[in-house]
Amino acid sequence: MNESDITPRDLTGKVALVTGAAQGLGLSIAELLAKRGAHVIIGDRQEEKGSAAARDLQQQDLNVSYLSLDIADSAAVDRCFQNIAESKKRLDILVNNAGVGQTVTPVSELSDQEWQRVIGITLTGTFFCCRAAARMMEKQESGSIVNISSINGQNPAALVAAYNVAKAGVLSLTRSLALELAAYGVRVNAVCPGPVYTEFNQTVMAQRCQSLNLTEQQMVDRVRSAIPLGRWGEAVDIAQAVAFLCSPQAGWITGETLRVSGGLEGVSAAPAKRSVK
Repeated sequence: MNESDITPRDLTGKVALVTGAAQGLGLSIAELLAKRGAHVIIGDRQEEKGSAAARDLQQQDLNVSYLSLDIADSAAVDRCFQNIAESKKRLDILVNNAGVGQTVTPVSELSDQEWQRVIGITLTGTFFCCRAAARMMEKQESGSIVNISSINGQNPAALVAAYNVAKAGVLSLTRSLALELAAYGVRVNAVCPGPVYTEFNQTVMAQRCQSLNLTEQQMVDRVRSAIPLGRWGEAVDIAQAVAFLCSPQAGWITGETLRVSGGLEGVSAAPAKRSVK
């Protein structure tokens, strides 16, 4: 029996937009929502990757298309959502997955530019998309928004303060919007992934390995040993949680944060003292 035989088709006829879905977690989320019957739009600024990802999923007989989307550009976000409104007439699901990691560095050395880059894309970009979706969903009086935060948003890790703050802000935005949209029948929830070894995580891991003088395998093993369930997460673990929150089975759930981390609550280890000049 393959996955398509057991995957419920509970999203048939729904229109879903997944941001940052050209690769990694976003692509896995887009694929699973499509397998559950939704018409999924991959929204990503990487046109070549996004288009290729959509074509690959289409070859699996999935209803997937690509739209150019730079979430950090307010006008571009509005154009993307206007395109969806005109072509699809509705938007039932928004998954705010797009975001960026932070260069691993202590707060005392964190530049204005890096702070603004991370906050501007990961938090403000999520706000732009939530705002545009809210305008559509209020009118149709239905919809589901799932924001991808992080366990860092709940339990900050050292040396990535901008990322921590951005992801914590996503959680606050989630709860605020859940209250505001409840009267319209729109649900807003968040998922906080734990360690998943995607391209996104590999970049941060490489920097942490360098700062701790560890090999990649030593770092991978160290993280694994800290996870109560004893393994790194896979992209599909996160996708399944998102699909549940988008489904009718979650119809009485809003304003919630679902941590999907194998039991890991966060990484709170303090870094060693540095030589300060």
